[in-house]
Amino acid sequence: MTISQALRATGQAALGAVLLTAGTAHLTVAREEFQAQVPNWFPADADTVVLASGIVELALGTALVTTWKQPARRRLGWLVAGFFVAVFPGNIAQFVEHKDGFGLDTDTKRAVRLLGQPALVAWALLSTKKVKPGP
Repeated sequence: MTISQALRATGQAALGAVLLTAGTAHLTVAREEFQAQVPNWFPADADTVVLASGIVELALGTALVTTWKQPARRRLGWLVAGFFVAVFPGNIAQFVEHKDGFGLDTDTKRAVRLLGQPALVAWALLSTKKVKPGP
């Protein structure tokens, strides 16, 4: 295994752990905090959305820590990135609707949080990208 492959595998496993932790928090201790990220305009009960997204995060996290062969690994990366894009309106809503949650109690903190979502998308794509064999 090359250094690049090892770094990607470590990144993929770490992202899986992050999603497993977040998914567990969605279903337990941070359930109300996550409700702050459900937009007021979204046509579903905020708690139901939080529970559903937590289940999806648990599934994606599990897949990230168990899927290592290409091309399934790369497809999984795209799926995880798509999930991060799909939930981004919640982060925007938290900023626009001035909702507190997770210590994001100012517009500045909520705006900085918005920058994290593209980083998560990049993390998902880069950590699952197929590494071309070296010379």
